[in-house]
Amino acid sequence: MDWQPERYDAFAGPRQRAARDLLAGVALQSCHCLWDLGCGSGLSTALAAERWPQARIIAVDSSASMLERARERLPAAEFVQADIATFAADASDAAPDLIVANASLHWLPDHRTLLPRLLAALRPGGILAVQMPNNSGEPSHRLMQRVAAAPAYRDLLSTVTGTRHPLLPPEDYYDCLAPLAADLTLWETRYLHALDGAQAIADWFASTALRPLLAALPDPLAAQFRADYVAALEHAYPPRADGRVLLAMPRLFLVVGRRH
Repeated sequence: MDWQPERYDAFAGPRQRAARDLLAGVALQSCHCLWDLGCGSGLSTALAAERWPQARIIAVDSSASMLERARERLPAAEFVQADIATFAADASDAAPDLIVANASLHWLPDHRTLLPRLLAALRPGGILAVQMPNNSGEPSHRLMQRVAAAPAYRDLLSTVTGTRHPLLPPEDYYDCLAPLAADLTLWETRYLHALDGAQAIADWFASTALRPLLAALPDPLAAQFRADYVAALEHAYPPRADGRVLLAMPRLFLVVGRRH
């Protein structure tokens, strides 16, 4: 089941907030080449192009449908369909000044190896900028797993692959990267997104965390799974004074400079 850019972009505004905050933490005045790893539908790519309009942008994603949408959004960039876990530019290409990974690396394992490898791919003095959702402990995700463990679904979902990997504690990222870095900034932000009810929360995650679960179920059972998930969300996210609900979205940010 490929990614669904229309569903993903339905929440483009709030999704871009984190990308804007990530890029705001990057102090590069000029950038000749940047990689956007896990570019998705191009939301972060477009922001990077606004910030560094002269840069050569190489945007990478494994999803053909997401890349098609990203090309429509930003036809001047170079888009590559590849696994971001192993992506490397052609040997003839110069090393990038900036690698951006906005809401993508949490799908990959072994961050203690992955992030130092990405840092080493930069030119000396380059910057690695990473943002990852850190919401596995939020009701939205705990309830997702609780529904998946129900008797109606657990046999079909017990071996589902393609789900996200737990993040390391922030201190572990610091210990992993600080010995290799010229400078390192970490911060966490807990966004509160006002959405139109529990169904909107399910719609938000239908294009991300719910996607591999729904893909493993036949259509009638997938529809029932979503209905059960929405019912569980209604108890966990009561309406606020205006009738909307607040979806908490903690995110972890890392901006790492490679030594000269």
